[in-house]
Amino acid sequence: MDFTKLDGLIPAVVQDDATGDVLMVGFMNPEAWDVTLRTGYVTFFSRTRNKLWTKGETSGNKLAVRDILIDCDNDTVLVKATCLGDGVACHTGERTCFYTRAEGVTIP
Repeated sequence: MDFTKLDGLIPAVVQDDATGDVLMVGFMNPEAWDVTLRTGYVTFFSRTRNKLWTKGETSGNKLAVRDILIDCDNDTVLVKATCLGDGVACHTGERTCFYTRAEGVTIP
């Protein structure tokens, strides 16, 4: 993985393995990447708290890795995962972080 482009971070898009829904996006540093591979649970680097966090460590809604795909530039990953617990990936209580439709956008 190429961690040199975004100050040592790579974007990690998390997708529901069964439905294909995009659940969330976070960032990984080399340590978060290693922990994810070692444990099988998605671990991110929190830019605001400046530390690692495993998704679901407090809520129980861990993201169990089923597959990982690396983009052609080796600087972004797509993690296919199963959301454990009650199946909620977003801290707001929604199943996915992508639940707000953009208003006023004209799509041809």
